[in-house]
Amino acid sequence: MIGYIEAVRELACELLDLMAEGLWVPDRSVFSRLIRDDDSDSIIRLNHYPPMPILCKDKDSSSPCNHNRVGFGEHSDPQILTILRSNDVGGLQISLNDGAWVPVTPDPSAFCVNVGDLLQAMTNGRFVSVRHKALTNSYKSRMSMAYFAAPPLNARIAVPPEMVTPIKPALYRPFSWAEFKKAAFALRLGDSRLGLFRMEEYEQVA
Repeated sequence: MIGYIEAVRELACELLDLMAEGLWVPDRSVFSRLIRDDDSDSIIRLNHYPPMPILCKDKDSSSPCNHNRVGFGEHSDPQILTILRSNDVGGLQISLNDGAWVPVTPDPSAFCVNVGDLLQAMTNGRFVSVRHKALTNSYKSRMSMAYFAAPPLNARIAVPPEMVTPIKPALYRPFSWAEFKKAAFALRLGDSRLGLFRMEEYEQVA
């Protein structure tokens, strides 16, 4: 497990370095150094979704009674980046801009990468955190491993100055991961957290 965590951390850092490079940020490690920090608050979670058969009261076999149940409700990940692997059982769904839910085809040999709320704030909205949920399967167990790449609790979360212009001002005020984490856990799972840290909200309070 320790070896796996080290490997996915390096993968997350490599992806973040490429993102910074693609955004033309001079300091290529501006995002990844937060995860490499010895005090990083990153965690790994192993999920098991047992089969949840739904009994059909209608004896008509043509009736659609094999509906999947929600195993983990709609939400976005509050951290920087999530590296996810699962077995060959489907269940992960992501929400598109129009609100439609799209299933993600399971592939045990591939990683699924989710942008988190912190990365959305640090890239000034260029990368957007994805809302997703997990459904159970009626007949098979679903297993997944999620590595949540997070900064130290006292880390200052802010957009790099190179990404702020008069045409594209900062969307979010600077905040610490501890401050954001506290706000996230005070809300319901599906509530939007970043809205509390938008610049206009901060200016109105000030």
